[in-house]
Amino acid sequence: MKPSGYTNAQQLDAVFAALADPTRRAILARLSAGEATVLEIARPFDISQPAISKHLRVLERAGLVARNVDQQRRPARLQAEPLAAAVSWLGEFERFWTTSFNELDGLLEELKWTEQKGTPDD
Repeated sequence: MKPSGYTNAQQLDAVFAALADPTRRAILARLSAGEATVLEIARPFDISQPAISKHLRVLERAGLVARNVDQQRRPARLQAEPLAAAVSWLGEFERFWTTSFNELDGLLEELKWTEQKGTPDD
């Protein structure tokens, strides 16, 4: 199934690879509230700041995070555009499953009708 409207398969792969890690998903959730430094992002986690920096680099390569240089700080901020591409790609499968379930519902209704028609009235 080739999804419509998505042409950069490598970026989509990078987005899903980045989203596969729960720490990176938590970082994205944190950044959805606003930009933050590595120290601010690391606070709720039981991992080192260098480990957070590695996660941020993965998110940056996927295009999900951008970092600015602000004097000594390098705040990170969420970039949601690549997520929209992933949602669009997943939407193709949603349509597939919706169609499949609708067909199954129709078949079940037909079987019920056939079963009711075939039983004699008392």
